[in-house]
Amino acid sequence: MRILAKVEYIGKNYCGWQKQNEQISIEETIENVISKILNAPTKIYGSGRTDSKVNACGQYFHFDILKNNVDIDRLKYSINCLLPNDISILSLKCVDDNFHARYSAKRKIYMYQIYLGEPSVFLKDYVEIVYQSFDLDLFKKSLNLFVGQHNFKNFTSKEEDEDNFVRTIYKIDVIKDKNLIKVIINGDGFMRYMIRYIIGTSINVAIGKININFINDLLNKDVRNVTSYKANSCGLFLMDVLY
Repeated sequence: MRILAKVEYIGKNYCGWQKQNEQISIEETIENVISKILNAPTKIYGSGRTDSKVNACGQYFHFDILKNNVDIDRLKYSINCLLPNDISILSLKCVDDNFHARYSAKRKIYMYQIYLGEPSVFLKDYVEIVYQSFDLDLFKKSLNLFVGQHNFKNFTSKEEDEDNFVRTIYKIDVIKDKNLIKVIINGDGFMRYMIRYIIGTSINVAIGKININFINDLLNKDVRNVTSYKANSCGLFLMDVLY
C-alpha cells in the first residue's frame, strides 16, 4: 500500500530535506517517526530536496506499508503527535503503486519573500531583508527574463544535469503589500540554488548593483560562469507540487 503525504515545515533548525551525516534533516526526522509507529524501517521518497533553512507549505513524499487496512486519519494523527512542532503532516492519501512523489510531479510552485527596510520580529526569519533603494519595475523586468524554457547552467550550483540544465519557468508573479514583496515562481523543476540565484541576481539589478544585461550575459550560455548573487535561504518556501 503506497501513501502520499503532504507536509509543511519551518526549515531554520534543519540541514535541509535530505539526510546528512551528523546533521538533523527533515527527511530523517519524518522517517524515524513513521518507522517507530509502523514498527518497521520505512523509507520515504520526497518530491524533491529543499536546502538548509528553506521552508515548505506543500512538500510531498510517499512511503509504502505492508498492511492494506490502515486507518489513514489515525496514522496522520499519530505521526503529528511524535513530530517536532516545526514539522506537520497536512494530509495522507492512498495512491497507485506506480506513483512516485518525485518522478510523477509535473510542476512545482515556490514563493520567495523580500522585505524592504526593517521587518517585524515575526518576519525576520522568513524574508530577505533589503535596505537599499529598490526599483520594483526593474526587479520585475529582470525576473521576466527567466520566464520560458532556458538553459540555467549559470544559475545553479549543480555540476551536471541529465537535461543539460534546461528548465521551463511557466510564470513569475510579483505581489507587493506595503514593504513586503512576494515572488511566486511556477516551473517544471528547479535545480540546486536555482531560485535563490534568480532572486539574488534580480535583487542586485533592482538595487543598482549590476546592470540587467548581466542576466543576458549568463542565461542560455554554454560557458560555465555561475552567478555569485544568491538570495538567503530563509525567504524561500516550497508552496505546492502539482501532479
